[in-house]
Amino acid sequence: MVRLKELAELVGAQLIGDGDCEITRVAPIDQAGPGEITFLANPRYATKLGDCRASAVIVPPGVDNDRHHLLVCANPYLAFARILKRLQPPVDVPREIMAGAQVHPSACLGEGVCVHPGCYVGRDVSIGRDTILYPGVVLYDGVEVGEACVLHGNVVVREGCRLGDRVIVQPNAVIGSDGFGYAPDGRRYVKIPQVGIVEIGDDVEIGAATCIDRAAMSVTRIGRGTKIDNLVQIAHNVVVGEDTIIVAQVGIAGSTRIGDHCTFGGQAGIAGHAKIGDDVTIAARGGVAGDIADGQVLSGTPAMPHKDWLKASMTFPKLPEIRRDVQQLKKQLAELESLLKEK
Repeated sequence: MVRLKELAELVGAQLIGDGDCEITRVAPIDQAGPGEITFLANPRYATKLGDCRASAVIVPPGVDNDRHHLLVCANPYLAFARILKRLQPPVDVPREIMAGAQVHPSACLGEGVCVHPGCYVGRDVSIGRDTILYPGVVLYDGVEVGEACVLHGNVVVREGCRLGDRVIVQPNAVIGSDGFGYAPDGRRYVKIPQVGIVEIGDDVEIGAATCIDRAAMSVTRIGRGTKIDNLVQIAHNVVVGEDTIIVAQVGIAGSTRIGDHCTFGGQAGIAGHAKIGDDVTIAARGGVAGDIADGQVLSGTPAMPHKDWLKASMTFPKLPEIRRDVQQLKKQLAELESLLKEK
């Protein structure tokens, strides 16, 4: 239970109403009740406040409402995230190696590490303080995991890979699987040993069932603060910059370089050896086959400027009609040419 004025200070919001109002949790605007706080990100939906029973609402500037206590701030969605984190109860886990976990004697575990039953921690593994390994986590030999990380059930981190601090890995993700490398030998293929590693920066989150391949000979790297959704494939030797968002089912082929603060929509595909600049956005199902300069917003396959793609997509349903018109014009042109020849 937190007083509203404390939440206002937490997010730097203007408080309108009773600062001593006690808030217990965050709830959706159509479900919130007394003692709860909700948020309104867009002033266009202010009419929804009429039926809202929440004690307090996080709103953008310009929203007036005398039925609720208000926290007014420029970015209600960001404030909502910070308040939700503040009100979330801490995870209560035993800070110990639990019965049923298998930890090699050479592994080095920091203070407050929790290793659940069914985990395997290999030779010369290093785990920073306050990290949690949930059941079924497998850390191969020589893995390094930083402080305050959370590895959920059945995560696998292959040999030699390194995770920074405060990394979250959702269930069934695989870090450091072999890159897809084969040399053709006539009709057959010879596997190329993948002897590199994966490095994950601080404050990265990796979604469920995502696979990040180890480098063929050097490092596959994910930069600080990058967030990766579920079912993403990142191939060997890829380098992803800082604070990039990669949405579900994106595929990034080998040796691609991606800058900082990029966004890749769901099912976007990036060809190998491409160089993507900073602040690039690729819309859902966008296909990138070459280099992209900084600051572009692209859509479609092959990817093109988003405004051009919108025009093209609006034209596509009209193609049958356009085809008929072209056929008629060709027929009329042929008739005119025939008349000119007769004269």
